[in-house]
Amino acid sequence: MAAGSKAKGGNPLPNENPGIDATNRRVLAELAENPRLSTADLARRIGMSSPSVRERVRRLEESGVIRGYRLDIDPAAMGVPIAAWVRVRPGPGQLPKVAELAQRTPQVSQCYRISGEDCFLMLIHVPTIEGLESILDQFLMHGQTTSSFVVATPVPPRPILDPGSSY
Repeated sequence: MAAGSKAKGGNPLPNENPGIDATNRRVLAELAENPRLSTADLARRIGMSSPSVRERVRRLEESGVIRGYRLDIDPAAMGVPIAAWVRVRPGPGQLPKVAELAQRTPQVSQCYRISGEDCFLMLIHVPTIEGLESILDQFLMHGQTTSSFVVATPVPPRPILDPGSSY
């Protein structure tokens, strides 16, 4: 079905948010480009009044479309220039222990529960390649690990603003 289509009974499909109209998409695109825009600047760019834009942003926040505003810190500037994606296949009964260890390990900046042969995918930042060894050793007590070092980021993290567009 096409974007904006209705399920039987005329209700929006479960994966669609009826509050995301063209204007809200413009608000989101502007905030994705610069989350520090003042309401007045955002309103000027959108061509609306500040109170109207402030209300739209508030509704987008309250509905969970805007989940937060985050600080993007360069790991290399913090002394951890090496990034590695690590997959973990926990041993029997070790699943909760891997999740707890990932949560306690400050070098783990992201951790996902995934499908497939492995159960976890983590992004780990370390000062040196050798620095990864001690972190992996902690996870090896609970299962198998597979590591891949990041050598470049051709597509940095970005918001999903138009999931219906063709690529």
